[in-house]
Amino acid sequence: MNGIIKFVLKNKLAVWLLTFIIAGAGLYAGTRMKLETIPDITVPVVTVMTVYPGATPEQVMDDVSEPIEKSISSLKGVKNVHSSSYANMSSVQVEYRYGTDMEDAEREVKSIVEGLTMPETVEKPTVARITMNAFPIVALSVSSDQEDIAQLTNTVESIVKPQFDKIDGVSSASISGQHINEITLKYHEDKMASLQVTEDTVKQMIQAMDVRAPLGLFPFEDKEQSVVVDGKLTSVEQLKELQIPVTPNADNPLPFVKLGDLADIKEIGKVESVSRTNGKNAIAIQIVKGQEANTVDVVNDVKAVAKDIEKKHSDLTLDITLDQGEPIEKSIETMFSKALFGAAFAVLIILLFLRDWRSTIISIISIPLSILIAFVILNQMDITLNMMTLGAMTVAIGRVIDDSIVVVENIYRRIHLKNEPLKGRALIRAATIEMFRPIMSSTLVTVAVFAPLVFVGGMVGELFMPFALTMTFALGASLLVAITIVPALSHTLFKKQMLGTAKKPAKHKEHGKLAHGYRNILNWTLNHKLITTMASIAVLVASLFLIPKIGFSFLPEDDQKVMYLTYTPEAGELREDTLKNVAVVEEKMMANKDVKTVQMSIGGNDNAMMGGGADGSLMFIIFDADTKDFTNKKEKLTKEVTSLKQSGTWKSQDFGMTGSTNEVSYTVYGETIEDLEKVTKELQDKMVASKEIKDAKTSLSDRFDEYTLQIDREKVEQNGLTTIQVAMLLNPNTPTEKLTTLQKDGKDVNVIVEKTKEAPKNFDAVLETDIPTPLGKTIKVKDVVTVQEGSAANKIDRQSSRLFATVSATVQGDDVTKATSEINKIVDKLDVPKGVEIETGGVAADMVEAFTQLALAMVAAIAIVYFILVVTFGEGLAPFAILFSLPFTVIGTLVALFIAGETISVSVLMGLLMLIGIVVTNAIVLVDRIIHMEHDGKPMREAILEAGMTRLRPILMTAIATIGALIPLAIGAEGSGLISKGLGITVIGGLISSTILTLVIVPVVYEFISKLLKKNRLQTEE
Repeated sequence: MNGIIKFVLKNKLAVWLLTFIIAGAGLYAGTRMKLETIPDITVPVVTVMTVYPGATPEQVMDDVSEPIEKSISSLKGVKNVHSSSYANMSSVQVEYRYGTDMEDAEREVKSIVEGLTMPETVEKPTVARITMNAFPIVALSVSSDQEDIAQLTNTVESIVKPQFDKIDGVSSASISGQHINEITLKYHEDKMASLQVTEDTVKQMIQAMDVRAPLGLFPFEDKEQSVVVDGKLTSVEQLKELQIPVTPNADNPLPFVKLGDLADIKEIGKVESVSRTNGKNAIAIQIVKGQEANTVDVVNDVKAVAKDIEKKHSDLTLDITLDQGEPIEKSIETMFSKALFGAAFAVLIILLFLRDWRSTIISIISIPLSILIAFVILNQMDITLNMMTLGAMTVAIGRVIDDSIVVVENIYRRIHLKNEPLKGRALIRAATIEMFRPIMSSTLVTVAVFAPLVFVGGMVGELFMPFALTMTFALGASLLVAITIVPALSHTLFKKQMLGTAKKPAKHKEHGKLAHGYRNILNWTLNHKLITTMASIAVLVASLFLIPKIGFSFLPEDDQKVMYLTYTPEAGELREDTLKNVAVVEEKMMANKDVKTVQMSIGGNDNAMMGGGADGSLMFIIFDADTKDFTNKKEKLTKEVTSLKQSGTWKSQDFGMTGSTNEVSYTVYGETIEDLEKVTKELQDKMVASKEIKDAKTSLSDRFDEYTLQIDREKVEQNGLTTIQVAMLLNPNTPTEKLTTLQKDGKDVNVIVEKTKEAPKNFDAVLETDIPTPLGKTIKVKDVVTVQEGSAANKIDRQSSRLFATVSATVQGDDVTKATSEINKIVDKLDVPKGVEIETGGVAADMVEAFTQLALAMVAAIAIVYFILVVTFGEGLAPFAILFSLPFTVIGTLVALFIAGETISVSVLMGLLMLIGIVVTNAIVLVDRIIHMEHDGKPMREAILEAGMTRLRPILMTAIATIGALIPLAIGAEGSGLISKGLGITVIGGLISSTILTLVIVPVVYEFISKLLKKNRLQTEE
């Protein structure tokens, strides 16, 4: 170390040049880093979506969901398999353990699913893995005052969408709610029968004629040329004129007839899903960025293009319904404002304690340099600037200045010592080396507390790893700055003082009134160890009684002022009725003065995945940014909507990044749907009566009325029929058949065979249906069946090959554990049927897992810190005394959380983990000075008192500077998400209590243990 500082002081110009190079590299790296909302984490989930037209949920489960489940549940790395079977659709989610290679997992699942044998009408399954880059970063809604949905679709597809596709960084721009053209072909069955032509004949002829066949290169005499045979149909007229071979008869003596004479062919338009913005028909556009693209840049480019389109097309309105770029930009603004606040606060603290502008400049240089060095390393590791890395930087600002303050204060103190023998470079070098061990230990222990996060699995571990790495790089950089740039700058700015040519302050004292006052207090406590210790322990124990009043929660709530509602139609509800019911809520939301945008969609698989069912509705309500008392207003609106007497069911949903953070959930497993219905209904009723929770709801949906037609085999066989013939005759869900595709205006238009099968008006009409038999007579359905009445589920959920349902509710307030405790008592008293199990799920289960892992991480961190201190001090006694500063962080933390009304959450635990590293730094600075003075020959008591007076100023300076930098976070002025108000309050409260008690308890414990073990450090040194 002596050699490094000598080199720095002799080559100051080289140091300045290197500083500017690093600063420039940091600025460059910062501008090159991608800006994201959250870290690029791997979500270990593969989904398998399968469409099964006309199938009931039971059929979907038996024919699709179960076979898929069984085939993939035993794959390597699979943690859980969950399936949802709806009418017409199956969704299977395969959850893997963290650390699994998800690309290989996706390929394996796709290979297995493609090899399964399923009914013919089942469409090809879609296998995909969930990745953060697969989610839209910006969504828009396009509406028009002048165009209908068909015209608007054409405008969006031909003008709007291509503009977004051209933006650099856009991976895909998908649209929904658009008008779709189809060509329907309806056969004249009587005419086809008279001409003895079948549907298969027509199909084969169309497919044989509608071909474009490249023949390859022909070696002609002059050169090779490509030859293509093109018979592709390009219009409805060409399709109608197509000649179909038939058997001639009296009415048609020719061997051919036009397809237009055999069928009605027409072009129709339809809307598969409905999308509206503020009551107007709209088309939704979702933008997904590329893997390497910058979220903020892409979002801003999309916004600019949207404004440009509105200028050029005055009849179009483009509303932004999702914006992932704005929160990132706000986070960056937050970082800079906190950096400025922290730096300003550091200036005031240093000026207040040292009353010297030179010391101030030297100290604060570490803030920008540490952050810029961290930028360089993060960019090299391809880590993005996101909520976690930016949050780490804002938190680190208060800590990166500590090392520089300690070194500068020691240099400044020694310059002004009357009996200081050293001058110039020798003084700077000696003062820096003197503080190297404590600041190195401080930095190492602050960084080391994050090492156990490697073993914290799940989402919490993935999210906080970039936070830990950023803190590590910034703090490592601060140590480097403190032992290189700070001595060089001190030598330049303090040159006159060191040479004795500057005027020294007339009233400069090594120890002021505060230090002498502290000496008196410390001396009293050392003489009254028992009273001091018992009083401190009493305060610590008393603070623990605040825990039940503070309560627990999982993650802090998102501060975005948005609301999601889903509408699930009752079983069998028609689309027209759904539209009417949704319109009522839509109008209610638009009438609210605080609401800015109401985006509504009906139908589509997205709604099914978000809780509304395949035919349900998803409503997305954006409130004005300045809406006051948003939580209560949202709650009031939710009650109004859910209490409406409509045929379907409205629910409030939480699709935020952290999910619902104040919801309790219980999973009920059973062998039959009937058992699940009984238990979930009973549990839901009990939860409704509880005062701790609200909005109790179950995942079980309404049931269809189901009639089972039991075939009378004897009668069926007597009439020459089979069960499958009866079923095919009655089945109203004939699969759609696509004959070919025509090109129109550069777009593919499907040619669909329209099957005319009029649906019965009621069940009695089904029983009266005529069945022609091979024997030449006609019988009624009721003649060959027996009717059994029952019901069928509208949706079937399975997990680990077992049926399950969930019962969930929202906690009144923030304390999840209090509500969970009460519901657990209710669950224990329930009389459940044999084979039924109830497990805690949702946030409560996530809390237990995350809290357990973080608690273990804290224990491991303390062990690591102790090891580093033993290595640093070369003994076990002094580090043991230093660790006594840790328990007292709890006092300030709990009191601060209680006063602020915050709960103990994952963010608070992260704050406590950080405190382990931050708090011991003050104790290290103090104990290192005590040992140093003991080695110089001073008695233990005198060494403790003298070290306390000497180190009081740097300890208070670093603590107050750290507290000041975190004040904006703690008062809620800035910051949200995981790096939230709770983390700021935790660190500030813990730092205040631990700093005060460190100055008292650590010396008491140090002297007590040293005397007990008869430790003589002077002899040890010799």
